[in-house]
Amino acid sequence: MPDARALVESVTAGFAEFPAPSRMSAVDGPIGWPGYGKARGRAVERTGEHESVICGTGKIGDVEATLIAFEFGFLGGSLGTPTGDRIEAAFVRARELGTPVVTLVATGGSRMQEGMAALSQLQRIARQIVLTRAAAQPHVAVLRNPTTGGGWATLGAGADVTLALPGAQVGFAGSRVRPPGEEDAHTAESHLAAGQVDQLVSLAGLPARLAQWLTLLTRGGPDPVEPPAALGLSELPPTGWESVRAARAPERPRADAYLDAYFDWRQDISGDRCGGVDPGVRCGFGSRGSSTIAYAAQCGTPTQPAGFRTAARVIRLADRLGIPVLTLVDTPGAANDAAAERAGVGPAIADVFTAVAEATVPVTTLVIGEGGSGGALAFAAPDRTWITPDAYFSVTSPEAATAILKLPPTEVPSVANRLRLRPRDLVDLGLARAIV
Repeated sequence: MPDARALVESVTAGFAEFPAPSRMSAVDGPIGWPGYGKARGRAVERTGEHESVICGTGKIGDVEATLIAFEFGFLGGSLGTPTGDRIEAAFVRARELGTPVVTLVATGGSRMQEGMAALSQLQRIARQIVLTRAAAQPHVAVLRNPTTGGGWATLGAGADVTLALPGAQVGFAGSRVRPPGEEDAHTAESHLAAGQVDQLVSLAGLPARLAQWLTLLTRGGPDPVEPPAALGLSELPPTGWESVRAARAPERPRADAYLDAYFDWRQDISGDRCGGVDPGVRCGFGSRGSSTIAYAAQCGTPTQPAGFRTAARVIRLADRLGIPVLTLVDTPGAANDAAAERAGVGPAIADVFTAVAEATVPVTTLVIGEGGSGGALAFAAPDRTWITPDAYFSVTSPEAATAILKLPPTEVPSVANRLRLRPRDLVDLGLARAIV
């Protein structure tokens, strides 16, 4: 694993370090820990650094960025009061310069030799993260080995996009203080699976991946985007039931096909940051021409609570950064089993409804398949929705409507026709602008 300075030089061009803030303090720190001053001196001799972070600016790809890189060799990359000074000053400077922030995290947590004075640095850091969000500047974190304690709970987990190196130890509790057992729960891979990390990236691939992310997150725009072209049927099914069958056809193009055709390239985010990932929802940012567009796309399966929360997350991030949003609707409905209820499917759906409703950037929606009830409608923009010929949108599925109305199952096709769920019906009702 490279040291902080070598890593910074590998991902940037023209790195210029910020002057270190000066703070007069007792030799053995704010609580007079015996031998603390000597330990700091040894860390300086061993690493060549004067604190556990180095901060400055450099180009990552074509984007000028502010970097905060931890040197784990300096007292375990721990956070003390001088560390907080440097991190706070770096965030302030980033806002003055208008640059995104990249944090390259490798830390064991707060510095024991400074007691509560060290722990309180987390509040300072959290405040700087909030101010930088309010300034509409993106923050990308890279989790190195290890990323634990307050460094993970602020600069790592608090970033807009969180990347991690494979095999990195990640967790709030470090290896010396957590209960024994289940070591695999404290890895980058486990946090990816639990929706707390967006992507794993190799050390060799890190410069290019960071360049792509910073390019995507710094190219907002006020203009709404056009819906994708239809990739499936070109003829309209004549009846409601045939519309349902066309939307359920196994060969119908799904979200991945639409996203791949629409974008030149894209990067996914993963997970709801609450412990969940829905493989039936794709969210992220894509490049189309010289513009960035955020996307939240259903992939044809019942949408789980984690899928709704991830969609709300990407919509709100895009809104804060001024990036227009594309949503693709394709679900038979929200997951409605006991596990979904326990995981909060109702509040999760409400979160997407409100994210779309409060967005100040334009949201464009294309219904590409099944539009099943509120779980589909939550993804839809109320005034900018289009629909493909092989799609439908309905208050609920024809089967569920038949059961609710206490009709025999043989009535399902007839009920589908009466629900007026065809693409042309949606346009006539004013619920879709047009059929693409």
